[in-house]
Amino acid sequence: MTPTHAGAISRFPVPLLEEMPEDIRERLVAVQEKSGFIPNVFLTLAYRPDEFRAFFAYHDALMERPGNLSKAEREMIVVATSAVNQCQYCVIAHGAILRIRAKNPLIADQVATNYRKADITDRQKAMLDFAMKVSATAHLVGEADFDALKQHGFTEDDIWDIAGVSAFFGMSNRLANVTSMRPNKEFYAMGRG
Repeated sequence: MTPTHAGAISRFPVPLLEEMPEDIRERLVAVQEKSGFIPNVFLTLAYRPDEFRAFFAYHDALMERPGNLSKAEREMIVVATSAVNQCQYCVIAHGAILRIRAKNPLIADQVATNYRKADITDRQKAMLDFAMKVSATAHLVGEADFDALKQHGFTEDDIWDIAGVSAFFGMSNRLANVTSMRPNKEFYAMGRG
């Protein structure tokens, strides 16, 4: 394990690639081959292999699931809720993914700063209103929220997806903050040019 020090990607030890279980190592190598680097979330969570596997299984089930929400809309949810949860890692990393998936170099900054003023559709603003409510005050969610979303064409499954992404990233944001997870420098420029 590497020692924790100033400038480290996590306040917890990060195992070396060769020390990781084979399945985790294989996933990290595949990510590195695809993107050119290993996002620090993978390295940080590899400290706890069983939780790593569960985290990414649920992440993939939510973010790669077919449905009426586009991959860019799922990333909008992540960016907006991560901003309100003050999660630097997720705003920067998922902001990069949002810019790429939306093919829009401005969208992530707009959504992270104030999605209500962003250049997105009224449907997407309703989606983010609900995601923010789930993130901050889920105990207040009621039938009026479902009715408002259905007026924008969202189905019951879409509403579950919005809630699931918001709730999952609420947990992710908290872990990223507690671990002092640092965004990879590569994320800052992705999707901007």
